[in-house]
Amino acid sequence: MRSCKPLVIPTQDDAPQSFGFSPCEGGVCAAVGMRAAGISAGFRKNPQRKDMALVVADKTSVCAATFTQNRFCAAPVQVSRARAASGHARAVVLNSGNANAATGEPGLRCAEKACALVAQALNCDERDVLVASTGVIGVQLPFEPYVTGVPAIVDALAATPAAAHDAACAVMTTDTHSKEAAFAGPAPQADGSSVTVHVGGFVKGSGMIQPNMATMLCVLSTDAPLTPEAAHAALLSAVRQTFNKVTVDSDTSTNDTCILFATGAAGGEDIDEASPAFPAVAAAIKGVCTNLARQIAADGEGSTKLVTVDVLGAATQADAEKVAFAIANSPLVKTAIFGHDANWGRVAAAAGKCGVPFSQEDVDIDFMGVPVLRAGLPVPMDEEDMLRRFEQPEIDIAISLGAGEAHSRVWTCDLTHDYVKINGEYRT
Repeated sequence: MRSCKPLVIPTQDDAPQSFGFSPCEGGVCAAVGMRAAGISAGFRKNPQRKDMALVVADKTSVCAATFTQNRFCAAPVQVSRARAASGHARAVVLNSGNANAATGEPGLRCAEKACALVAQALNCDERDVLVASTGVIGVQLPFEPYVTGVPAIVDALAATPAAAHDAACAVMTTDTHSKEAAFAGPAPQADGSSVTVHVGGFVKGSGMIQPNMATMLCVLSTDAPLTPEAAHAALLSAVRQTFNKVTVDSDTSTNDTCILFATGAAGGEDIDEASPAFPAVAAAIKGVCTNLARQIAADGEGSTKLVTVDVLGAATQADAEKVAFAIANSPLVKTAIFGHDANWGRVAAAAGKCGVPFSQEDVDIDFMGVPVLRAGLPVPMDEEDMLRRFEQPEIDIAISLGAGEAHSRVWTCDLTHDYVKINGEYRT
């Protein structure tokens, strides 16, 4: 039997703090050159709930985006995917309450007309306006709320933290709170100086979450002067390591959209992938996405715990990720966590069922840094102490397969009575 020391979780050397970035206020408006607003336009029956958001760059800016890989993708995804391919955009208009998914040609026309209406109000090319929706699938999205809402929301645009917060609130569905984050820090220049840049954004997502691209709806912004290629590279890398590592219920939405605007208003040299500033800005983008991804997992429908699953010692990265998702998506693991049960057997069973080769005699498991399995055999534990540990809002599970050096981290949540209730009543 090996010594029962806690497993060593690899640390990340690309955290934004390691490049001098620190949290700041402002959300999606933290970046210079961005404005936002959120209002009640009438997409929802409840006039007290904001249901339309608008995020606007002062001028047409570099834009990168990722979208759902669900083949049943919504009309807004189809429209925005085609427009974002240009690498530039000016604005995105978002609504909650109706996904505009499975709505055929009328849905596409509605999304396109919404973009045209916003473009007219902003006096810009309608091809520079993107659109996103979230809510119930299979119901035609009414256009009238755009007709009355667009002039009102354009008038409400502001470059303030309050305006950013209103936009974040307007895209919520079953979310229990808005989700925002922002960082500010130095972007190194070739001459040794630096320029202060900001990265911020908001996200919505609580159920139907295993994105396989980004998340439900996310809008990010930076005032760093990224080239289109650099913006795409930074966003794609961040998405793969953050939003793609979140699961609430293993379901991928029809509407997943993640958009990054780069205004360049911070000044300084253009930043391509070879620039000295690129690693710092990319780390800040990833840092914002990490923060938002964790917020999604913590706010999973009906959840009481944020759960982090680390798989170590896998033969390949693909193996590590497959095991991590098998554990994170296991109803038995998730319900055990809800019941404050340190049931390592469910973790071992979930790892063993997914087809990844390893020897059980090489497997170690920790709960919150406490060894519970070593070399495939149980380690005596203090049940009362473990019960107290499970009272914490964050639960960490680590498993080493003893088959290699690969590591993967996935965020999830527990599975509660309320998840069934929320989804059983979603359309009623």
